[in-house]
Amino acid sequence: MNDLILDHPWLEFDLGTEMQVLSWSINRPGCVSARRILWREVHNSDLQPDVDVSDWLEGHLSARGACNAVAFLTSCDIRRYQRSEAVVGDAHAQVVATVGLSNAERVGHRLERPLVEWGTINVALKVDSGLSEAALLELMSIATQARTAAVMDLDLPLSVGRATGTGTDCVAVAAPPGDEPYAGLHTEIGEAAGRAVYSAVLKGGRGWMASIGARISVAT
Repeated sequence: MNDLILDHPWLEFDLGTEMQVLSWSINRPGCVSARRILWREVHNSDLQPDVDVSDWLEGHLSARGACNAVAFLTSCDIRRYQRSEAVVGDAHAQVVATVGLSNAERVGHRLERPLVEWGTINVALKVDSGLSEAALLELMSIATQARTAAVMDLDLPLSVGRATGTGTDCVAVAAPPGDEPYAGLHTEIGEAAGRAVYSAVLKGGRGWMASIGARISVAT
């Protein structure tokens, strides 16, 4: 699709126009205005112990002319990205996600892990409805809830229980600014967003477990 550009090791999701984007990304955390959400595939050879990750990423974004984008880092093969869409009434949600579970965690616990190439889960959610700041926050809660539900339904066992996410997940939600006050589970926006995020993460997780998970022990 024209709004998604794979230029390995980059993946670019063009939102079509400047939108409010809420995330805890490395380069532009919080609520910012952006038109693009980017993924950068990285490996241990890219990020040596003496490398400042923020500076490294900023330099590569600058070289790409994308300093205003919101960016994710992952060691996942971004060519395995998942895309999902859902329409409920007048609400339209689009999701692009990359899913790796090699550093899976269960909420409320931490597992000691060696320094390896962590896959992580990165989710970008776009809705077309104009949202207030409060509704954007509510949309984030729906996206993270759907991510967690999908991971739990994968039933990935850890020594402390079933995995609920990874230690380095990041979610970005994007919407035009507007007056819509709510985006909860019982709204059309919340239903569409939750369905799209859940579908993308579940499919990506199943793919990871089928192709990679069998070769990696995560039940530490």
